Amino acid sequence: MVVSVRLSEQETSLIKDFAKLYNTSVSDIIRRAILERIEDELDMRAYETAKAEYLADPVTYSHEEVVKMLELDD
Repeated sequence: MVVSVRLSEQETSLIKDFAKLYNTSVSDIIRRAILERIEDELDMRAYETAKAEYLADPVTYSHEEVVKMLELDD
């Protein structure tokens, strides 16, 4: 897939210099940046969901309790 992005000359120069610094392509720098941003957003949503669930029912278990509950102890 080909995607076009409009950038200013300063932005283009910055991205090219950054890519050169890490000996990689502009395409790779942009691809990685976008995927990392998406991953960060998904992680934040998962955190917010887990936090809301915990606040609704703030019960926690120790490691030892979980081992006993799952009958993993020897």
